[in-house]
Amino acid sequence: MSYYTRKEIDELHNDITSIVTKASGSGGSSNDALVRTIEHCLHNGYERRRIHEKLEKHLDAKSTGRLVDKLVEKLDEYRRRGRKRTNAVEDSITEVPKKSRFDSIEKNGNDVKVQTIENPTTSVATALSSNQIKLMMENAQREIEERKRALNNLKAKDPLLAAVPQIGLPVALATQVLAKKPKPEDVDKAKKLAELHAQIRAKLSGSLGNLIQPVAQIPDRPKPLILDEDGRTIDKSGRAISIPTLTPTLKANIRAKKREVFNKGQGTSERSTTNDDAVKFFDDRINQKPILRTKRTLRFHEPGKFQQMAERLRMKSQLERLQNEISQIARKTGISSATKLALIAPKQDTPDDVPCMEWWDSVILTNDFNSIDEMGKISIRKSAITNLIEHPTQMKPPNEPLKPVFLPVFLTKKERKKLRRQNRREAWKEEQEKIRLGLVAPPEPKLRISNLMRVLGTEAVQDPTKIEAHVREQMAKRQKAHEEANNARKLTAEQKSEKKIRKIKEDTTCGVHVSVYRIRELQDNASKKFKVETNAKQLHMTGTVVLFRDCCVIVVEGGPKQQKKYRRLMQHRIKWEEDIVKGPDGHDVPNSCVLVWEGTSQRRHFGEIKFKVFPMEKMAREFFQKHQVEHYWDLAYSGAVLEASTDS
Repeated sequence: MSYYTRKEIDELHNDITSIVTKASGSGGSSNDALVRTIEHCLHNGYERRRIHEKLEKHLDAKSTGRLVDKLVEKLDEYRRRGRKRTNAVEDSITEVPKKSRFDSIEKNGNDVKVQTIENPTTSVATALSSNQIKLMMENAQREIEERKRALNNLKAKDPLLAAVPQIGLPVALATQVLAKKPKPEDVDKAKKLAELHAQIRAKLSGSLGNLIQPVAQIPDRPKPLILDEDGRTIDKSGRAISIPTLTPTLKANIRAKKREVFNKGQGTSERSTTNDDAVKFFDDRINQKPILRTKRTLRFHEPGKFQQMAERLRMKSQLERLQNEISQIARKTGISSATKLALIAPKQDTPDDVPCMEWWDSVILTNDFNSIDEMGKISIRKSAITNLIEHPTQMKPPNEPLKPVFLPVFLTKKERKKLRRQNRREAWKEEQEKIRLGLVAPPEPKLRISNLMRVLGTEAVQDPTKIEAHVREQMAKRQKAHEEANNARKLTAEQKSEKKIRKIKEDTTCGVHVSVYRIRELQDNASKKFKVETNAKQLHMTGTVVLFRDCCVIVVEGGPKQQKKYRRLMQHRIKWEEDIVKGPDGHDVPNSCVLVWEGTSQRRHFGEIKFKVFPMEKMAREFFQKHQVEHYWDLAYSGAVLEASTDS
């Protein structure tokens, strides 16, 4: 089905309304909705099947079919009427030419007034007779001839009117122009006026079509370009002519031009200020470098320079090769590992002389360490020495707790239930005794919807609505009391955090458990460094991580449970073997983690775990010595040296 315009739908509106009213048999808003739906379908060019589907939403299938059939018949009839009407209009147009938008041309003196038709669409409907068309043609030809004669006479008198076109300038205007002697200033105005009238006449002649025959116009020649001594453009009389420049009309182009002008102004102002400063602060004593680049001269190398460089590179490579051979031989024989271990071993401070008495001998001396007489003999108290054995005082070990630790007793589920039942029964008996003595008011009967009739009896029958409301209120009160008791027992966020930290932390007053781990390489692996540090902080452990080539040492301090979790992280959870690192001999070897030592210490030697990087072994040992645990480093580094010697 073809598309219908709004104008055609407006013409069919009454017919569609009458068809819908007859088909539905009712009126009102339902018919309006059907009419709007049909008009929408016609405007969009829906087919018959699509229109039927749209109308089924408002009517039943039988009524919809009748309505669509009548609608199609009405549309075919409207289409036939439209074809007849268009054929009649075409026949009338072929007989009579189309009426111009210029309705009439009236002669008034020497001027011609052109009246436009207000409604040009009516020109098609109304056809002109042949006599009227002939009369209009004669009037137009007569006007053209009169204008030609008037212009020829004026041109014969004054040659300045040669630039004025023959058609388009009224006779009265031409006589006024000739009455005055033209000045040089008015020549340009006359030319512009003539061009404007020529444009208007060209438009009018194009719109009139075949009614008015066009008259040939004199083509305008290009004006000659005349320049004076200063290079300015002038006319024939010697006056300067300003040539109009192209100005942008778009806002984007206008903004760009303003920006360019502003930048030019800024550049000139900056250059002027810099030049003024240079002139103002110029010092003749300072030698300025020339602006032009000086020409570079050729520089030749000394003979034998590159030979010397090659000789040095050969000697360096040979020295490195010899050093590698020596190191390999030393590793095989064990000289290098022994040398390194000798360097690692701490120096023992041996006393120069042996004292004549020790601190434990002060018990049997007469005057402590001042018991030496003038002859150099030591005076001893004979009474302090007997044939009895004296046992020393029993001292408490430092890691033993002050309070005795008892093994906790765990009850079975049956025992816990029995104990809870007994406690609840004792509390219930105590409450009953208080009620009997009158110390506490008896509680209200515990009412529910299920036991309502059994507890209240006749009261529930008399006013059941009131009793039910009372029971529901009592139930809500009990529920609220229960929730308030739960909220009172519930821990706050701070208390929960403290409880969690208390469960993780352990009591280390009697002794601190220490673990020392050695790793081949840890500097280039950010994820494993993060796991090592974060897990230690989450377990609230102290310690340090020392990063050194081929020997990274991790020391952690905490309780036994914390050490157990951290040991599982270091030896099972983190896959150290996945990383390939460079060994001491330059070969690729898998990374490894070794538990060097674990034991107890009397106190903590480190604070929060932090990373320390040391380029030299001496600096790393000094760091551990500062915390009084240099033996941790000695043990870990010696193990790394022995491991390197065995690998080679």
